[in-house]
Amino acid sequence: MQSPGNELKGPPFQAETLRPNPYEVVMVAYLLLLVAVLSRVVPHAGWWNFTAVTGSLLYFGARRPWRQMLIPVAVLAATDPYLTIYVYHSSFHWQAYVITWIWYVAAMALGFILLRQKTTFARGAAGALLGPTGFFLVSNYGVWAGSGMYPHTLAGLGVCYVAGLPFYRNDLISTALVLGVALGIPALVRRMSTSRAQEALASK
Repeated sequence: MQSPGNELKGPPFQAETLRPNPYEVVMVAYLLLLVAVLSRVVPHAGWWNFTAVTGSLLYFGARRPWRQMLIPVAVLAATDPYLTIYVYHSSFHWQAYVITWIWYVAAMALGFILLRQKTTFARGAAGALLGPTGFFLVSNYGVWAGSGMYPHTLAGLGVCYVAGLPFYRNDLISTALVLGVALGIPALVRRMSTSRAQEALASK
């Protein structure tokens, strides 16, 4: 049996095995989904891909049941035609977005695998790295393979990935921020509450 003192060691969400408040989890999961949608549709030129999408999907996968995971996919997929037509001024072809919609599911699966049972700093950092990296690799390959923007050669693929680096950087930063806030702050609050409770018991 772990002693109370051992529960308070390490970074704010290291070895965080306490079950979060279910109402808190529902509220945060859907609030992050709303922020993800707004961060996509609100203009932020110069900071493309600086959105809450990856972080919200990782959190949703970690904290919500599988039967609810169609909701983020449907909501985010509904924004794709709007962005394509009205922001990027291009034609929308749903076939071109299948890989993106599959990635939405994969990001939630990653959150489920890494963060469902235990939330540690290392697991959160892994999610913040693997989520954007997976999207960077898959989406840029899809652009290279499915469009005429780049030559269908190894050199053309390399140019496509280089062109996507600023988007990848922004996704890494925004995902780290979202997960840091969504996972770190509640864990820190619970840890501080536990510490105060232990101090109150010790003073009796």
